[in-house]
Amino acid sequence: MARERGKLVYMVYRALSYGLSPLVHLHLRWRKLRGLEHPLRWPERLGRPSQPRPTGPLIWFHAVSLGEGIAAIPVIKCCIERRPDINILMTTTTLSAFTVIKNQLPSCVIYQFAPVDIPASVDTFLGHWKPNAIMLMESELWPNLIIGASKNGITLVLLNGRMSAKSFNRWSGPLLLPLASLMLSKFSFISPLSTMQAIHFQLLQAPPFIINFSGDLKYATETYELPDVDKRIIEDLRVQLASRPVWMASSIHRGEEEVMLGVHKMLNQVHPDVVTIIVPRHPQHGQEIAQELQKEGVSVALRSRDDKLMPGTNIYVVDTLGELRYFYSLTPIAVIGGSFFPDLTGHNISEAAAAGCAVLTGHHVGHFAHMVQEMRRLNPLAVLQVSGKLELEKALVELFRNSTKIYELKRKAADYRAIGEKCYS
Repeated sequence: MARERGKLVYMVYRALSYGLSPLVHLHLRWRKLRGLEHPLRWPERLGRPSQPRPTGPLIWFHAVSLGEGIAAIPVIKCCIERRPDINILMTTTTLSAFTVIKNQLPSCVIYQFAPVDIPASVDTFLGHWKPNAIMLMESELWPNLIIGASKNGITLVLLNGRMSAKSFNRWSGPLLLPLASLMLSKFSFISPLSTMQAIHFQLLQAPPFIINFSGDLKYATETYELPDVDKRIIEDLRVQLASRPVWMASSIHRGEEEVMLGVHKMLNQVHPDVVTIIVPRHPQHGQEIAQELQKEGVSVALRSRDDKLMPGTNIYVVDTLGELRYFYSLTPIAVIGGSFFPDLTGHNISEAAAAGCAVLTGHHVGHFAHMVQEMRRLNPLAVLQVSGKLELEKALVELFRNSTKIYELKRKAADYRAIGEKCYS
């Protein structure tokens, strides 16, 4: 009975998505005009291929954005190493992911933008590429894609499976639970991000025997290879920072810059030569921050202009993509954004730990809570969580005053990273 209800809900979803297809087309064109879709390759989002399908078996990896895509790269490389005869197709949804990941993938991997989940796009995509298996990253549960793949006999795998509290509440409601159960029944393997996520999938009626915890793939991510010119710029910056106190606010969202700049002003009174590196989640946001500061007469160095960090310049704004880990290596302290307001869900803290940073974050960390909890379980001082501007100011003042404490935080964070990597391997 439950399976029949799931099929009925799916039929309603498919009919609605079919009827809304013209609006989806218009929306994609509007996004292209705003620079949110690739100006030439945006038709790929409608399932229209820009490359021929090679002969032989093909595995399709799909990730929605940059973080999930980077986490998939080690798995892709492992597949190529073990089965060089298999073709690999990689798709992402966002333009920012495309900008970075296309240069990190092995040359043999085919890169396309993912189709939107409307019947015509999914059917066209699957009809052209005919994948033998689909590896979905994290939370990409799309009914037309999953049911369509199953009907075509395509093996489905969910890696780093996760679901936010909001998504879980939506899928577990009486209307959508039958559809969630139907979709999850089509998977051959689900690797959840954490024990809590495994429970979520079980509550959504995924078959228990397909759920196998194998560790968080974000522990296995690799350092991006930058062009030589960019490496030189970052190494020059390392020299400029060598004699100055420095901290970084990374992956910040709109509104959080006010918190970080407020903290910077206070620190600047205590340490006039302090340098604050600000890395917004989106490059455009970084340019806006720099413009606002310059209007106020504040000297700002902007990464996209290759600005030097001159004496008297205390703020360095990174408005580029794919360089975060290199910038982590420049600072002893990393404050991870996306975590200071209730509607945010945090970002990966293991990247900063891997680079040897003392890690601080807010309390709103979403599905990254398992990382923070495990880190603090191993050692309560491995990561500092602060509630807002005043607590962050207090923590940073103490760290700048006590270099031994910075060292301890860095060591505990690195220990946690090593344990995570061991668990994954």
